[in-house]
Amino acid sequence: MSTSASASAFPGRKIYLIVAAGAVVMSMALGSRQTFGLFISPLSYDYGLPVTLIAFAIALHNLVWGFAQPLAGAATDRWGPAPVVAFGAAAYAAGLAMTALASSGWLLVLGMGVFIGVGISCTSFGVVLTAVGRSVAPERRSMAMGLASAGGSLGQVLMVPLVQGMRSASGITVALMVLALLVLATAPLGLALGRRPSALAAAADPGLNFSLREVVSQACRHRGYRLLTVGFFACGFQLAFIATHLPGYLELCHMPMGLAATALALIGLFNMAGSWACGWLGGRFRQQRVLGWLYLLRSAAIGLFFLAPKSKLSVTLFAAVMGLAWLGTVPLTTGLVARIFGTRHMGTLFGVCFLSHQLGSFLGVWLGGLVLDLTGSYSLLWGATFAAGVLAALLHFPIDDRSVAAPVATA
Repeated sequence: MSTSASASAFPGRKIYLIVAAGAVVMSMALGSRQTFGLFISPLSYDYGLPVTLIAFAIALHNLVWGFAQPLAGAATDRWGPAPVVAFGAAAYAAGLAMTALASSGWLLVLGMGVFIGVGISCTSFGVVLTAVGRSVAPERRSMAMGLASAGGSLGQVLMVPLVQGMRSASGITVALMVLALLVLATAPLGLALGRRPSALAAAADPGLNFSLREVVSQACRHRGYRLLTVGFFACGFQLAFIATHLPGYLELCHMPMGLAATALALIGLFNMAGSWACGWLGGRFRQQRVLGWLYLLRSAAIGLFFLAPKSKLSVTLFAAVMGLAWLGTVPLTTGLVARIFGTRHMGTLFGVCFLSHQLGSFLGVWLGGLVLDLTGSYSLLWGATFAAGVLAALLHFPIDDRSVAAPVATA
């Protein structure tokens, strides 16, 4: 069966519905997560919790997200995204509510660390982009996933100022409870992404025609997949550190109140253009090369921002450039996995790769809090984020992106 058959299984309007539903789900999931840095100081002052513990809880949700993502991807490959998204939205909302009512450190760690980690694994890239990637022909896949990622960035633009306003007017408890309700409202949207993977699409794109265990084993022996997975660690390390600790860093630099929220919102705004552009570039150039240059752009922005005098202008320019390079790695990485291995097990294979990303996220958040407590400065972490991006670029350029699906299936 030809590739066009796969595309014909999803008419144009259906594709747009899938992209729109995926964008809304990711907007709420990623937009809510983008605000966590705004809660560190209030949770410490109002609830009497140490900054190290709060940073650990935020770091833990990244780690739980990483370990849960292969399971969420496998569940999506088997049952489709609808039940996975519904379960994830409920778990995410429960975690936000527990954080709002946290009367002790263990409740904060359980809510923000465990429940939110499980919830976001079911409502973000590994589930949503898998559904989007299966809905279109291979030549349009990168663009469609970039468009969904760009739409998902809208939540980052809207949620940060919304939470900042609610936090100032009504306190963090109200702000977190409103976030919980908004996330829970996305549960039915999983139906628009599809109940089960299309049999027609699976027949058109067989991918690795083996069991799940054999597929993962085959991928882990692939040199390009290993390089992609190790490089993705740097992405998580950079983004989690900046999203969580940029507000605290700007406070140490005596920047005006509210500038951190503006910077995070600008990152989300420019990420919309950046994700779309990366999806477009990934459809026209080799995706591993686009990824390599993207990591170099990030490192250049990080290094210049750290060395430059801090002002509203330097913060604004840094947020804009980082936004352009923020989540563009995700559709490119997902598309590269699909290009090499096909789409049948894309959720699982991206989930394994994403585990590395979240290990980096855990260390970026946790080490940021630890280094600040020990040294009173973030300087070591800014240097580490710069070096991580350069190393990731060097790992991505030599990746071999030739498809292995056909030779393995034939064998």
